[in-house]
Amino acid sequence: MPVTFDPFPLVLAILASGLAGALPATAQAVPEGPVGDAFYAAPSPLPTGRPGAVIWTGRPTATVALPSAGTDLLVMYHSTALDGRDIAVTGTVSVPPGPPPEGGWPLITWTHGTTGLVAACAPSRDRPDGSEHYSLGPARARLDAYVRQGYAVVFSDFQGLGGSPGLHPFLQGEVEARGALDIMRAAREIAPSIGTRYVAMGHSQGGQADLFTAHFGPSYAPEFTLLGSVAFAPGSHLGERIKEMTQAGEPSVALVYAMYFLQSAASNHPEIDLRTILTPTALAHLPQMQSECVSATLTRGYWSTAIPKDQFLPGADLSMVLKLAADNDPGHLKIAAPTLIMQGAQDVTVLPRTTDAVARDLCKRGNALTYRVFPSADHESVVQQGGGEAAAWIRARLEGESATTNCQALPEAARP
Repeated sequence: MPVTFDPFPLVLAILASGLAGALPATAQAVPEGPVGDAFYAAPSPLPTGRPGAVIWTGRPTATVALPSAGTDLLVMYHSTALDGRDIAVTGTVSVPPGPPPEGGWPLITWTHGTTGLVAACAPSRDRPDGSEHYSLGPARARLDAYVRQGYAVVFSDFQGLGGSPGLHPFLQGEVEARGALDIMRAAREIAPSIGTRYVAMGHSQGGQADLFTAHFGPSYAPEFTLLGSVAFAPGSHLGERIKEMTQAGEPSVALVYAMYFLQSAASNHPEIDLRTILTPTALAHLPQMQSECVSATLTRGYWSTAIPKDQFLPGADLSMVLKLAADNDPGHLKIAAPTLIMQGAQDVTVLPRTTDAVARDLCKRGNALTYRVFPSADHESVVQQGGGEAAAWIRARLEGESATTNCQALPEAARP
């Protein structure tokens, strides 16, 4: 049952919850949300609020909190759906301890990799035995290192994985970007010690989302200053992968991501009717994806062994799906700040050839890109292998150093 929210007698969570000692003295009073799973049930009706306005806050679990933070909060905040509706999105805000530097704490907005399509897969609901903890845990460890270095870190769950109803708009870049940008606004409402200079950073699906965040940031959130973006193994060329799945005769992880995109697209684009694309058997098994997170779908049940080509109707018209996929490919973006992309040559999830193509396309559009290839890295280990270089690159942007580009001699992750 939806939680009813009374906007008049705002409860001062920082006074009532024991978080008061952790928050900066200048933090604004914010309402306290319900605890546990009820935190993610958006108030109904949703109170009016501008994008980024805080709805309520809460205390993260020890699994989700960043140990080095002086302030660590769950937050539900206003954002905007693709159709312009006001929606509630959740995430986390982590602020270093002590006094901020002049201009406030520099900010990193982290855009996460694929966890699933539904609310239960929200990264802020992670737990030690959670199916996605294998990737979320290491990501938080890396983000905690940034907090120790003096960065505030915000981590959006994205629409559909937190307080907003419906399926998550998987790999739909603009709405991912809104979630990642609006949580920066929410963070500054909670902790004005956070400054306005930021870097967008993400991995896999989050690498794609990161590039869209950097593209839309200057126009969508002009009160902030984008210093740069860092994308590890960014998702791309999904239309190409979907077409491959219509012919593939062996099980493939790409089939699950294709089905995620098809369901997501159909949920917010009424002109896309899955009954004209997928077989009755495939349609009958889609609910599995809407009741569990991605690792479970990839490793057990129907989709772990399904033959991709058998899921599509013969001669199905994919034109609208492929157009939407092309619109959400990051290679066509113009980004008004330096960009660093890192790719592992052993990656079998985000194929090296597709990231090579993204790098070429971004360079053709005049972006200031540095592309780094790690020959022994796979989809997960590229973040570890490239982590030190990424941290140094971000620090250089913060210190005002000019970024170099290797667009004139791009490396290639894909080898014959």
